[in-house]
Amino acid sequence: MKKIILPLVLAACITVTSCKEHKVEVAEKKGFCLSDTAQKMISIDSVKLSSMEDEIQLSGEVSFDENKVNKVFPRGSGQVIESKVSLGDRVEAGQVLAVIRSAEVAGNYADLSGSEADIKIAKRQLDNAESLYKSGIASERELTEARQNYEKALAAKRKLEATLSINGGSKTNANGTYYLTAPNSGYIVEKKVNAGNFIRQDMGDYLFTISDLKEVWVLANVFEADIPKVKEGYAVKVTTLAYPDKEFKGTIEKVSEVLDPTNKALKVRIRLQNEAMMLKPEMFTKVIVSNKSGVNGTFIPTKSVVQQNGKNYVIVYTDNCNMKIAEVSITKVSGDKTYIGSGLNVGDKIITQNQLLIFQRLLNQ
Repeated sequence: MKKIILPLVLAACITVTSCKEHKVEVAEKKGFCLSDTAQKMISIDSVKLSSMEDEIQLSGEVSFDENKVNKVFPRGSGQVIESKVSLGDRVEAGQVLAVIRSAEVAGNYADLSGSEADIKIAKRQLDNAESLYKSGIASERELTEARQNYEKALAAKRKLEATLSINGGSKTNANGTYYLTAPNSGYIVEKKVNAGNFIRQDMGDYLFTISDLKEVWVLANVFEADIPKVKEGYAVKVTTLAYPDKEFKGTIEKVSEVLDPTNKALKVRIRLQNEAMMLKPEMFTKVIVSNKSGVNGTFIPTKSVVQQNGKNYVIVYTDNCNMKIAEVSITKVSGDKTYIGSGLNVGDKIITQNQLLIFQRLLNQ
């Protein structure tokens, strides 16, 4: 309601010659004067000079940082009995992700039992060989062979124990079940397995991907005509459909050297901080890339421009009783900056708020 009332007050103050509370003085041949109240309802800025900025808009999507993820592989072939997490779940280090029953693990346990029996047999043979050797019945060669057989049996057991330890250690059991656990805390950003799936030795693929998502990538597409306008280190502003009023600022970290054969676009990578977890993988984004050309240009605030009949105007302000309409030629619009070619001089003051009402008043006088 306040936004509606203020323009009405301003219009009243600049269209009448006098009022009790908001007096507007009209000067002969000089237009009109703004009251104190009207002055508070406008904003004034100036024409400035700066290095011209170039902006292009790209489309992209959010992706997890592939340098800060852990891909969880199966420890052996088998069947997935249970999948305990879903895509997007938060997991802690050591948490069970899936339960898998594996013939390989069961076979390792069976081999471990057999190796323990082999050790007992080899130990009895060694003890017997030592006794016979001391009695002069067995030769030294026979004693050496018995000792080597015992050491081989011990080595075979150690190998099987190491294999079981690599495959989960205490998180396995003799019936062939092992538990796939999270190596670090984070979020499940990829999941390729469900209960009932079979895992084969020749697959060689990971089952889960875990990322902490504190930093994410934005992968944007650059088409051939825009390739010269995009370089590593250029500043970018990223917005999403989910948060259209929120800008995420970053820089271009990497520019690919090859075009995507599918859409004939060049990929650029932007790294963004994501402490608030607002950016989710697969989100669509709009990426504004800006860079300074090194050429100086005169610019005005974009919001100060009044468009009418295909032309562009601004209200030049000298004092409260001296304002005029000036036509400007626009050479480039870059966000909140509009670069102009003629019509104004650096330092000129212009009205940037509620200027449309003043424009109409000046136009009709």
